[in-house]
Amino acid sequence: MNKRGIVLYLHVHQPWRVREYSVFDTSHTHDYFSAADETDRNNKRVLEKVADKSYRPMNALLMKLLGTHPDFKLSLSITGTFIEQCEAWAPDVLEDFKRLVATGRVEIVAETYYHSLAFFYSREEFERQVELHRQKSQEVFGVTPTALRNTELAYNDELANWADSKGYKAILAEGWDPILGDRSPNHVYRPSNTESLRLLLKNYRLSDDIAFRFGNRDWQDWPLSAETYAHWLDSSNEQGPLINLFMDYETFGEHQWADTGIFDFFESLVSKWLERQNSTFYTVTEASVSFEPGDEISMPDTVTWADTERDLTAWLGNGMQHEAMRYLYHMEDDVMRSGDIGLISDWRRLQTSDHAYYMCTKWFRDGDVHAYFSPYDSPYDAFLYYMNAIRDMRYRLMAYHNIGGGHHG
Repeated sequence: MNKRGIVLYLHVHQPWRVREYSVFDTSHTHDYFSAADETDRNNKRVLEKVADKSYRPMNALLMKLLGTHPDFKLSLSITGTFIEQCEAWAPDVLEDFKRLVATGRVEIVAETYYHSLAFFYSREEFERQVELHRQKSQEVFGVTPTALRNTELAYNDELANWADSKGYKAILAEGWDPILGDRSPNHVYRPSNTESLRLLLKNYRLSDDIAFRFGNRDWQDWPLSAETYAHWLDSSNEQGPLINLFMDYETFGEHQWADTGIFDFFESLVSKWLERQNSTFYTVTEASVSFEPGDEISMPDTVTWADTERDLTAWLGNGMQHEAMRYLYHMEDDVMRSGDIGLISDWRRLQTSDHAYYMCTKWFRDGDVHAYFSPYDSPYDAFLYYMNAIRDMRYRLMAYHNIGGGHHG
């Protein structure tokens, strides 16, 4: 009989934010991502800030916990864009992540290198980006991922079928009530029409208690102690053997600042959980092969981990977002045919889902979340600078191919 366990999965990412790239820059300068001001459009500045607040202290804490508790384990997905920025501006942070993975108890989960929504626009580009991420994972960490997550935890049956055909052992998704019905996210599931792939579903209530509510003084359960939370885990475990806690790595220190007590809470929680009888931690792949699937799950429509709707509308919910993505992916053939490394890299950096998220105009219940994560004054500014970069990409393609702009549309 396997022990009950926490599956802790943390997502590590930074995008290449577009600077205030004006219409006067187009066809002259092609440096879309090089803001040098004191804003959060300055990618170097943001990385250095978050490294100090989150990556360095959390990596140190994780190393300490791995050293103290032989049963402590976790899984990480680390985007290629994040790795690129670390290589440029915070190599010590990347070395810390390498040390974590070298313990053998930190799994690297596969995803798109550029944190893109390519699966919904170009299957070929999606496959290329997953392959690029696999190569980068081998080069940097010396491992080949056996579990997959798609950007923003965007998941549907089609993605599961693809992952199954590629030999992945596990895939991640949101444990969304309308899909689960009366079933619990605390089991391993079999995605419909797959042979060997297993599905792990985020326990969003318990995950979001840490990721979103922990430091909120208006929350009825603030301040949350590790002991109280461990009791909640005990209660939830009655519904199934696994507690899947999925969240951004930056939860620790950036979204929830150190002065909320988040680091002490986490350290205490790991201890309190492992002190309990029959309790452990699993990596994603380990959990997927340690438990028989409880049932089959079908998600014909895409489910994500964002906003109250748990769909793609945070990225593809308005005309600006649709237009931006349409123009971007229309260029694919011309960009790839160019063979120009700089052009291809810029095109792929513009695929990162954060760009579309910054254009979101859902102001109501979720609006404050979108505003918090945006480096722009408004979604319209985000759209404007982005489309200027797209326009410049088209100039570059015209010059490259000496054609009338490739695909218009």
